[in-house]
Amino acid sequence: MSKDFSRRKFLGSLAAGGAASAHLPWLTNLTSATEGGLPHRTLGRTGAKVSILAFGCGSRFLMYEDEDKALAVLNHAIDLGIDYIDTAFAYGDGKSETRVGKVMATRRKEVWLATKIMDRTRDAFMQRLEGCLQRLQTDHVDLLHIHSLGRADMLAKLEAPDGALKGLLEAKDQKMARFIGMTSHTDGTVMAQAIERHPLDCVQMALNPSGNGSFEKTALVAANQKKLGVIAMKVFGQENLIGQEPGKTDPTSLLRFALSLPVTTAVSGMPQVEMLEHNVALGRTFSPFSAAEMERLRQELSVSRAMMEKKLVGHVDGPTDHPEMFWV
Repeated sequence: MSKDFSRRKFLGSLAAGGAASAHLPWLTNLTSATEGGLPHRTLGRTGAKVSILAFGCGSRFLMYEDEDKALAVLNHAIDLGIDYIDTAFAYGDGKSETRVGKVMATRRKEVWLATKIMDRTRDAFMQRLEGCLQRLQTDHVDLLHIHSLGRADMLAKLEAPDGALKGLLEAKDQKMARFIGMTSHTDGTVMAQAIERHPLDCVQMALNPSGNGSFEKTALVAANQKKLGVIAMKVFGQENLIGQEPGKTDPTSLLRFALSLPVTTAVSGMPQVEMLEHNVALGRTFSPFSAAEMERLRQELSVSRAMMEKKLVGHVDGPTDHPEMFWV
């Protein structure tokens, strides 16, 4: 999907959904919030309170081709009250972390900083972490994830004596990460197994009304039982769930659906200021859907489940020159 198509599709859906947002220049007049604020929720067993909206620094963040524009928007997001920042090495093979690090150089204490590593062995994982911290200009992250857990065979590889899980635990012991977790948009049952077997603090999973991967019925239940912090992702299904056709809906409904689940925060890529402003406005006035409204959305979007599972299994939210690392 081209970045221009993604932007047009998203912004067109904002209008269709009745959401209004004024155009803001890229680098000037990015004012801080003067009233209200984003609600915060406790991130599970970590005890930390973070904003219910998280700023995703993946492929959508890298759509800001001009780095100065990207840094201005990230600073603006923090000014507006978003204090959960999500990045990963795979996002541009370090490009996203480098950008985030330039903001962290002056604002590290204002945010909850999370990054993700896709290497599958202990040694490669730890080596990668050293570079991540250098790019992020910090001596530790608040949350470190093993990135993109796949099927059962991948979990077995991570759990091996030389697997990345060993590195994840060492990173916490060595205070390179305050807390640890895993992410997945492939198979909720496998993620539930990881949750049940290992001392994770948080998990990040695909949660949207299509029900792709059965995360809501499996991994989310397991995470809540162990009181883990839960971060929702793929809320818009890489924009594939936005639209007026059958099996799709407007972005406001998708974000409200995710935030109505028992999660702490929802991470979203926001490649235009209008999207950032829309999501922050929704977060400030958030009211949960009723159980009936949630079920209606599940029923309406269930026809998109097979499509979403096909698109997200093996999906790499890069760009990265090393997608094979997710599957080795």
